[in-house]
Amino acid sequence: MKKPELLIPAKGPEEFNTAINFGADAVYMGGETMGLRSGARNFSDEELKAAIEFAHSRNKKVYVTANIIAHNSDLKEAEDYFKKMGEIRPDALLIADPGMFSLAKELCPEVELHISTQANNTNYKTVLFWASLGAKRIVTARELSLNEIREIRENIPSDIEIESFVHGAMCISYSGRCLLSNYFTGRDANHGECTHPCRWQYAVAEETRPGQYLPIEENERGTFIFNSKDLCMIGHIPELIHAGIDSFKVEGRMKNALYVAVTARTYRQAIDDYFEAPEKYEASLPQYLSEIGKCTTRDFCTGFYFGKPDDSAQVYSGSTYIQDYVYLGTAGEPEDDGRVPMHQKNKFSVGDSVEIMKPGGEDITVRVESIYSPDRGEVDSAPHPKELLYVRFSETPEKGDIIRQGSK
Repeated sequence: MKKPELLIPAKGPEEFNTAINFGADAVYMGGETMGLRSGARNFSDEELKAAIEFAHSRNKKVYVTANIIAHNSDLKEAEDYFKKMGEIRPDALLIADPGMFSLAKELCPEVELHISTQANNTNYKTVLFWASLGAKRIVTARELSLNEIREIRENIPSDIEIESFVHGAMCISYSGRCLLSNYFTGRDANHGECTHPCRWQYAVAEETRPGQYLPIEENERGTFIFNSKDLCMIGHIPELIHAGIDSFKVEGRMKNALYVAVTARTYRQAIDDYFEAPEKYEASLPQYLSEIGKCTTRDFCTGFYFGKPDDSAQVYSGSTYIQDYVYLGTAGEPEDDGRVPMHQKNKFSVGDSVEIMKPGGEDITVRVESIYSPDRGEVDSAPHPKELLYVRFSETPEKGDIIRQGSK
């Protein structure tokens, strides 16, 4: 069996470095345009160059998104973008639109092309079509079962790779092709500007009785009828492998470094444990399931992999996340006196018990001994997000370690 690639998202350089350090084989990210996450931090041309160089120095890969559904007005900018990609040379471009595919093939022929899930890749004839044009990898539609993916694998050449989502938010619309955001807010989901109206609460209004709202109830628990649970396949690594999936993809290009660290480290451990010994993987399942929830999530389900989801795959009680752990920051290079620079993400105080999360799998509970402001004045707490602080812990973390805290 071929060990699958672990593909982790990054919204910016901080998340990218975390993904590499915590076990990703490859990272997917967006440039300043042409991707479906315009609200993410994303990467400038210089940051992309630096990220690719860093990844290649670690024998890792970088895939760049260019998966908008393009309009005529996008094409000139797309030409310029692909010329830049030909110079920057990521390992692959992720594309959904046939016109964008043809431009990329013409303008940066050295860069591998992967076909996004946005292209609705649901059968092996579609895969063969894209392969005939030169695509090297297909991202399966999220609506496919493992049996369907297995059948695709059996009917395509062995050198055409299959990439499938194994973790993260699900979309209520077919393979993410949604018009709700555009209709309600004028922000086009297919241009990377989705406002996630599927997570909102809805009611029915009768035309002749304005202002009277009748609740939509699939059952007694609520009215969030489009609000799906998150996908989590950490407990089904063997089934994913035996279906013939080459790359395990984690959703989340809008998520913070704690989410990246937790998902990368946990799936890395699960994959490696299974290939070392299936019984080791089975014995560690409770640990994986406990750890994977230590970042911002919704309730979990298995999506379409074992059949079409029923009402148990929906969240009816609200659209908020579960947040058992809070991300405090990423450790910088410790100074000689033991103080650790970090840009603080959430409030913490002197005396708090926090956790150092290490790439190798170890979690160390430590105490916050002292906190210093940018001018090195001592303070009692860190209330201002993104502020650079210098923190002394009861045990000094290493550069790149994640600092987190259980929700109070």
